[in-house]
Amino acid sequence: MNSLSSGTTMVGLIQLVRPKQWVKNVFVFAPLVFAREFTNPQSIKLSLLAFILFCAASSACYIVNDLHDIERDRRHPAKRQSRPLAAGRVGRGGALALLCAILAGLAVAAIFQPYVMMVIAGYLVLNIAYTFVLKQQPVLDIFSIAIGFVLRICAGAVVLDLPLSSWMLITTLCLALYLAAVKRRQELLGSGSDGREVLEKYSPTLIERYAEMSATGALVFYSLFVMSANQKLTATIPLVIFGLFRYWYAVERLGVGESPTDALLSDLPLLATAVAWVAVCGIVLYT
Repeated sequence: MNSLSSGTTMVGLIQLVRPKQWVKNVFVFAPLVFAREFTNPQSIKLSLLAFILFCAASSACYIVNDLHDIERDRRHPAKRQSRPLAAGRVGRGGALALLCAILAGLAVAAIFQPYVMMVIAGYLVLNIAYTFVLKQQPVLDIFSIAIGFVLRICAGAVVLDLPLSSWMLITTLCLALYLAAVKRRQELLGSGSDGREVLEKYSPTLIERYAEMSATGALVFYSLFVMSANQKLTATIPLVIFGLFRYWYAVERLGVGESPTDALLSDLPLLATAVAWVAVCGIVLYT
């Protein structure tokens, strides 16, 4: 029984850090790719380090969020089973111990990578503010999520000591706003305001307008970015258009918009589009 209990707790702790969500941190590699540093072994190592640190930081934020929302999650039709704290697979003590271990590791990393950790510290502060205040504020909640993606780009540039591309930052912001708006739309349609209090202040029509504006902005700014960076990268623009269309289809018809990560990993055409985009970018920039 003790062995079974320990195994259950370990699985719960793994679920608590949400490893599936680490795919969001691949934004850290964008400066590595577009600066053509992906053939430099040292640059690859540094980008991987920034990716690992961001995975740790995002997991710490998930733990804080789950500890704060444990009672609300227990009333949610899906989260009461998917969130290990709400489901009782992990106790508060175990979650706090894991959180302290992660934060201790990040503190040690600050000695060796102080500038990257300054960006990550900003990410941690933003997410703590989101958990306790910002996620109850309409519009600010969506922007808080989007800024987290922008900070990932910043970390990827800082770790390589590269100048930040304004086009890349604004493109990332618009894309993240699009994903966040769609996520809120699906939450509103799926569970109404029972899942989040802030959803009472939105309507499906309003959030759809936010999503359309953000998707248009992402496409326009991405097109301007690639044309200014490398004319050959315009070949990726149709892939981006198809990806935006396919994601909306997956949200509307497959019902996966509450988690962009689940949408990417569960829809084969969308995943193939992302892989094709990476491949085309790599080939163009390498040659």
